[in-house]
Amino acid sequence: MFNKPNLFHKTAEMPAARSPRPLGGAVSARPVSPEMPATPAAADVAASEAVSAAQGNAVEAATAVPTERSGESRLIVGPDVKLKGAEILDCDTLVVEGRVEATMDSRVLRIAEAGAYKGTVGIDIAEIHGHFEGELTARVQLLIHSTGRVSGKIRYGKILIEEGGEISGDVQSLVAGAKDGLRAVERKADMRPLAAAG
Repeated sequence: MFNKPNLFHKTAEMPAARSPRPLGGAVSARPVSPEMPATPAAADVAASEAVSAAQGNAVEAATAVPTERSGESRLIVGPDVKLKGAEILDCDTLVVEGRVEATMDSRVLRIAEAGAYKGTVGIDIAEIHGHFEGELTARVQLLIHSTGRVSGKIRYGKILIEEGGEISGDVQSLVAGAKDGLRAVERKADMRPLAAAG
């Protein structure tokens, strides 16, 4: 088998190499080598390759998704990081994988399973896999996963607690809190005429 001449050196019989496909630019059909006859079948193959390449470029362009929204600020506190005594400002998304003791008002708070947050937070959406202790106001939604533990003064727009998740302390819906506040104002208004009449 290895004694056959020209087993690995068949340069005369090899077709011309295809040029690499340009990125996002024009697509050219592969050249026909002088050894290959220019038949209608060869032209069809070259044309179908050009169409396939163009379709591939179109699919690549359509599926290109930006990894981050423009203008979004994000802070990730890594697993071995401890952030203490800070006020976190101008941060759209905070991801806590380590330990944080801070005050924050933002859009999204995500606490990883090994993460812990202690402090005061005003947030649109809070997603808790780890531990939170303190004062938490989730204006839109509070999501506590099965490994999540939340304690303190908790206010929320909507709440979802997976089986196994825990919440304790002064827990109240923002809607219920607003209704209680309105009732207190109404009670004070009702008492004023009685005091004036007596």
